Amino acid sequence: MIKKASIGLVVLALSLTSCVSKKIYNDLETKYSDLKKENRSIADQNADLQKSKNQLELERDNLTKDLNSTKDELAKQKADLAAAQNKYKVLQDSYNALEKNSNDALEKNMNKNRELLAQLEAKSKKLAEEQASLDKTASRLKELEDMIAAKEESMRKLKETLSKALNGFEGKGLTVEQKNGKVYVSMENKLLFNSGSWAVGTEGRKAVVELGKVLGDNPDLSVLIEGHTDDDPYAGSGPIANNWDLSTKRATAIVAILSENAKINKQKLTAAGRSEFSPLASNATPEGKAKNRRIEIILTPRLDEIAEMLNSIN
Repeated sequence: MIKKASIGLVVLALSLTSCVSKKIYNDLETKYSDLKKENRSIADQNADLQKSKNQLELERDNLTKDLNSTKDELAKQKADLAAAQNKYKVLQDSYNALEKNSNDALEKNMNKNRELLAQLEAKSKKLAEEQASLDKTASRLKELEDMIAAKEESMRKLKETLSKALNGFEGKGLTVEQKNGKVYVSMENKLLFNSGSWAVGTEGRKAVVELGKVLGDNPDLSVLIEGHTDDDPYAGSGPIANNWDLSTKRATAIVAILSENAKINKQKLTAAGRSEFSPLASNATPEGKAKNRRIEIILTPRLDEIAEMLNSIN
């Protein structure tokens, strides 16, 4: 603006002065032209600067907006971080409390498990001992069963031997049977005695002697000779007072015959009188009375080994 004013003044001065030389005028014209060019150039630069200023202001505004947005985002992130840190602290406190409780519970459970394990080991040991005892008992029971089976077999063979030896007397009031682990030889009175007598007849003696031969070959057998009567009162006289005496006297008569065999172990012989108190049949009929009047010879195998085995098991 200053340059334009200066140019105007120069032009005005020149127009007023007629005495200005042509050369000066031309110089001024040239300067004026140069100043106009310079003015246009400055105006263009000014326009460019204004444009640049406007662009810079726009960029400044955008940067300011971005800065404010970044500040807001940063503030939000700081708030989120603070919330996250607070949440983390709460979680950490909860975790620490949970870990402490878990450790306490774990320790408690471990102690309980150790106690249960100790109890289990004790029970296992006891069960093992009981199993060993049961195995031992089972083994002893097997031995006992084998021993009893062997005794049964020996008694079966004894019955067979007696049946063969006394075969000629079966059907004459003599029977042989095996029961309860024993062998029973039953002889009715008609084979052995006359009524009211304890003297053994000839046929009966033969049967007792044959029986004695088998007993002599089996010295370990216990031999019980029982005398039995019916319920008719004893009507005879002499040393016999009643059926008790008669049954006992008849049993000892059989023992006397058996004792004649030197091979028989006398310590294994026992005589007993049962009178009418162990009948086989009813005394209401003659047939029943005949069955009840008898001698029973009960043969029992040696049982001390079995008794010892039972005691060891118990």
